Amino acid sequence: LAVDLLNPSAESEKRAHKLKRIVPRPNSYFMDVKCSGCLNITVVFSNSQTVVTCPGCSAVLCQPTGGLARLTEGCSFRKKIN
Repeated sequence: LAVDLLNPSAESEKRAHKLKRIVPRPNSYFMDVKCSGCLNITVVFSNSQTVVTCPGCSAVLCQPTGGLARLTEGCSFRKKIN
């Protein structure tokens, strides 16, 4: 075999299905979303099933879709590490 099955590359692990990886882990994550209006930071789940609004100015931060939540234009985000 040309592929090492015990030590796969990081790229091939990332592309693999979440249950087919050597160490199974979910594809979803939490993220900090900054409101473009009042610059408040809110924690949002990447696969959010509800509309998330800003607690400061009640602006809509993200809309749910079938999979990943869609952020509104002007909102910036970063993935939370832990």
